[in-house]
Amino acid sequence: MVLDAGLQRFNEAPHSEATAWARVCLDIPRWADELVSARPYLDRAALLAAARTGAGPLTAAEIEQALARHPRIGEPPGGDDREAHLARSEQAGVDSSDVATQQRLSDGNRAYEDKFGRVFLVRAAGRTSSDILTALDQRLRNDEDRELTVVAEELRDIAALRLAGMLDA
Repeated sequence: MVLDAGLQRFNEAPHSEATAWARVCLDIPRWADELVSARPYLDRAALLAAARTGAGPLTAAEIEQALARHPRIGEPPGGDDREAHLARSEQAGVDSSDVATQQRLSDGNRAYEDKFGRVFLVRAAGRTSSDILTALDQRLRNDEDRELTVVAEELRDIAALRLAGMLDA
């Protein structure tokens, strides 16, 4: 079986290098270490499946730690590092020129932070501002337990998308 070049680089990288690479995609050290320690992966699908299910249940503290690395929706980060570049590209569908939409996102982010005490996280890649606002409105109806579950699912979706992108880079 011939591995694609990105997966082969990941499988063969020294542990510390692969962990640093995975940390850009997986916001929780335990999760990144588990993913790296399970190498080699036979194919891309196996790696992405491991990312979606790895690290068992994420703790509330781990989720909070991960969220500290994510910008508010509608406010892409500055900087030139790989993580900032990924976040900017993921939010490409958010229309920053539409003042009314930006205000609704800002108001929604604030309402979410007031209710849950953390930044609103959603997989923005491939979604429009309208899609994100709909998700934000729906998520504001969740209770804390349900929302922690949703945030963990979003983290896993974002991680899989980022890993796939990193393999292609």
